[in-house]
Amino acid sequence: MNQPPTLETLTQSKIHLIGGEKGGVGKSMVARLLAQYFIDHAMPFVGYDTDRSHGALLRYYTGYASPVLADRYEALDAIVESAAEEPGRRVLVDLAAQTHAPLVKWMDESGVLDLAELNGMAIHYWQVMDSGRDSVDLLARLLDQFGARLRYVLVKNQIRGDDFSQLEKSGEQARAVAFGAQIITLKHLHDPVVQKIDAANASFWAAKNVTEKGGPGLGLMERQRLKMWLSHAMAEIDTIAV
Repeated sequence: MNQPPTLETLTQSKIHLIGGEKGGVGKSMVARLLAQYFIDHAMPFVGYDTDRSHGALLRYYTGYASPVLADRYEALDAIVESAAEEPGRRVLVDLAAQTHAPLVKWMDESGVLDLAELNGMAIHYWQVMDSGRDSVDLLARLLDQFGARLRYVLVKNQIRGDDFSQLEKSGEQARAVAFGAQIITLKHLHDPVVQKIDAANASFWAAKNVTEKGGPGLGLMERQRLKMWLSHAMAEIDTIAV
């Protein structure tokens, strides 16, 4: 169920950091879903992509995203400044693998969390996780670093495995929830559908709606599977005050 808009959700700028540190857990997929969610709900946003070689936001949502170098403070400063420029703006940052350390260094040395609190900005950290032990260990490190100072969203990405018992038994999920974390699940999407969308550099809107030449070339049933998957994914995002 869609959450009714509140004064806070309408006027508070929000920074959404899509992380998970290791490669291949589906960070860019989540960033693309959020971008489409903002577009579908007419929420003003800007996107930043830290992947220098093949950034997903730059490929699939070109008109909304800019590159940002995670090892340059001046570039990272633009993330906060973009949020401050326009009340109610969403800033979406797709964090490439191995960008966590420079991001944390910038946040610590620049007092980003204190500044955001003083200026009424909310910072959400989306920890995208596969079903492996590495994801559990990386979550533990994130919680050790920031405690309750970030608004966490744990994303159980079933595209990268559907058995999250290691996470649930580790105690780290419970610790995150104690810090106020919310948990969503991203269901598995049929691999050929993902491959066709990626090969065409198509947005989710285009993949769902464009059937003629130049689109991703999904068949009738493939588009139906995509629509069902998107419906579930967007309903999961509905539970987060983005």
